Amino acid sequence: MTVLFRPMGLIAGLIAGLVARKIFEQGWSSLSDEDPPSPDEESLSLGKLVLALLLEGAVFSLVRGLTDHGARVAFRRYTGAWPGETGKDN
Repeated sequence: MTVLFRPMGLIAGLIAGLVARKIFEQGWSSLSDEDPPSPDEESLSLGKLVLALLLEGAVFSLVRGLTDHGARVAFRRYTGAWPGETGKDN
């Protein structure tokens, strides 16, 4: 069943990336009037770069994780099979 889930997971991942980027841009614009710093800029504030990278990574990871899990729940709802590992003992 995992093979059948891959196209759905890929599409969900692409959409999650776009949504996460928009959320990050909105959040950054509320913190600063400038665009987020980029690592390839010659003169930049290291503190601002670290903050931007941390926020971008956290937002992307959160949105991607929630989207991936939601796509798996939807897949199970429609197929009856969970695409991935099941029943891990913690």
